[in-house]
Amino acid sequence: MPLGARPGPRRILMTADTVGGIWTYALNLAAGLAEQGVATVLLLLGPPADAAQRAAAAAVPGLELRESNLPLDWLAETPEAVAAATRALADWVAREGVDLLHLNNPALAAGTRFGVPVVGLCHSCLATWWHSMRRGPMPADFAWRSRLLAAGYAASDMLVAPTAAFAAATAAAYALPRLPRVVHNGCAAPRAAAIAQAGFAFTAGRLWDEGKDVATLDRAAAQLGWPVLAAGSVAGPNGACVALQHLRLLGRLDAEAMAAVLAQGPVFVSAARYEPFGLAVLEAAQAGCALVLSDIPSFRELWDGAALFVPPGDGRAFATAIGDLLQDRERRAASCAASRERARRYGRGTMARDMLRIYAELLQAPAAAAAGEAA
Repeated sequence: MPLGARPGPRRILMTADTVGGIWTYALNLAAGLAEQGVATVLLLLGPPADAAQRAAAAAVPGLELRESNLPLDWLAETPEAVAAATRALADWVAREGVDLLHLNNPALAAGTRFGVPVVGLCHSCLATWWHSMRRGPMPADFAWRSRLLAAGYAASDMLVAPTAAFAAATAAAYALPRLPRVVHNGCAAPRAAAIAQAGFAFTAGRLWDEGKDVATLDRAAAQLGWPVLAAGSVAGPNGACVALQHLRLLGRLDAEAMAAVLAQGPVFVSAARYEPFGLAVLEAAQAGCALVLSDIPSFRELWDGAALFVPPGDGRAFATAIGDLLQDRERRAASCAASRERARRYGRGTMARDMLRIYAELLQAPAAAAAGEAA
């Protein structure tokens, strides 16, 4: 048994969505779990998967994709809609006969017992986003969603965050009695790193999300003599959108198309003001790209010594850092090597093994309690 003497799950149910990085995270974790003999039922919330996403899911051994038609908590219109989704989720758990529930949407744990241990993942949330991007009290639609998430966090048996920085931010925002456990996200590295040094910069993600601050990159692009390409949607499912004048927009790319861009060796840039982890940064580093990142706590935690850091919101400083790397091939080569070496810490297998230790710990707890009662 891959877990040795520690009991672990044979089959888990994991929630996910197709809107952002959770989809990539879920596929990587499911693949890593499969390598350890654990099957995953992946239950989609929110918009359905497209053909490319279904194909990617089908390529993961042991992964069973389910489309639920249930709303995402942060897109649901009322608390009652989230409560209904929670009740439906409990039915899915019972129907699938799983050993454990991995909630990438932990608001759905609020007010319900599932009969199996529940791990809640602190990927991102409206409260921490608001504290990073705004001042003053949250608007009503943020407030009720945050209250539901607080209840979901309280109902989870274990909380996990992708960085220590975000674990601290989450604990502060929700007055948690203890910090979430930290398990860094991980991806499978490409077979070969980029050799070429392409003459452009590149960014990717939810361009519509103000927390990604692509407006700063748009200003930087206006000052550069090299193109800055951007992959991702400029309009979000919540109605948010961004108008960009200087970035070259590629639209939303599937995994294969993203890998093809990264294989050219661009300078990868993220100007995010709010980023709990940053899977696109990891994918770029694994591909051997030099990194230019905003100087925020999560990026410092992960990439200090392996990236160039720029003050958030400073378009001129971003333009200077990008231009310096595009002009200086020797410095850029050193930066590529540093990012690729650092990325080795954040592999898919490491993430899966760390999560399995948490799963096993939770599954052991009822057995230990029962043994204590019997004694």
